[in-house]
Amino acid sequence: MASLIEHDALPRHGRPAPVARTFGWLMLTVLAAFLVNNVLVVAFGFPGLRGIGAEGGVLGFVSLALYAAALGLAVFIVVLSPNRSIRWDAHLIHSFNTYLVRALFWSIFLVGLFDATIAFLRAEELTVPLFGEAIGHGLTRSNVIGPWVHVPLIVVSFVIALFTRTLGFPWLALLIVAAELLIVISRFVFSYEQALMGDLVRYWYAALFLFASAYTLYEEGHVRVDILYAGLGRTTRGYLNAQGTILLGLTTAWVILWIAFNGPQSIVNAPVKNFEISQAGPFGMYVKYQMAAFIGLFGVTMLIQFVSYFFDAVADWHDEPGHRAPGQPSAH
Repeated sequence: MASLIEHDALPRHGRPAPVARTFGWLMLTVLAAFLVNNVLVVAFGFPGLRGIGAEGGVLGFVSLALYAAALGLAVFIVVLSPNRSIRWDAHLIHSFNTYLVRALFWSIFLVGLFDATIAFLRAEELTVPLFGEAIGHGLTRSNVIGPWVHVPLIVVSFVIALFTRTLGFPWLALLIVAAELLIVISRFVFSYEQALMGDLVRYWYAALFLFASAYTLYEEGHVRVDILYAGLGRTTRGYLNAQGTILLGLTTAWVILWIAFNGPQSIVNAPVKNFEISQAGPFGMYVKYQMAAFIGLFGVTMLIQFVSYFFDAVADWHDEPGHRAPGQPSAH
């Protein structure tokens, strides 16, 4: 993601676009409120918005206050910088999303290696001889592996992402190929196979396709039927992209997020809360709950990138300087 259009060359000030900017930032602040509210509901038993006027009492109004604060924050951001270029906003949002995806790459890389190693030790019954009775038995429980192994690795990954620049997708693809090759060699040469091998490939495959989608949108690499679109001018394309982002992109991302985080028993919340594992049990990796979380993270990264894409589209519609052609990366 080296730069052809350096971020210093992007205009930081431009034509005011208060409505578009407020809408875009509102999407992001509401997303933050939505995720915080989800944590309150799942981890602390808050009733959420459903508790307003019901048995939830005052706790129901906490969620309402969160969303009200999100609205106020979005307006405050726009009022605080009325002349900021909307294309600069797009760059800032994309840069944050790039950091997030980069951190997720390091997370699945480190968690994959460490969890696969622990799964191998479990399968060969080496955890107790190597680590003692207490730790050895603890490494067979997902509610120990999750908070005491996975979470610290994820924190370290977010720190590493501050000092690296590559998104890591080519390396992740290479790791998948190496893992597949290891399966072939161990199975057909040494007649050795464990469930953890297939788990590792599926874990990395899921991350590759779901986490790379946001950057694919940035590069406009998704399939587009452009028989008419290809012949349009830049301002017309910008208008269509802005409208399409609202009608199709953002709505799809919100539907994914709503399904993923709709209550404590949703398809993401329930597995994550219980550190759910696969049917392979101790012979497999303890990452099934993370693969469920990938769905929610996919929705988050796509929504953030759609907001950046929307801002860029509005800038093109207004024919503002700093247009980036597809395949021409910007600086981070």
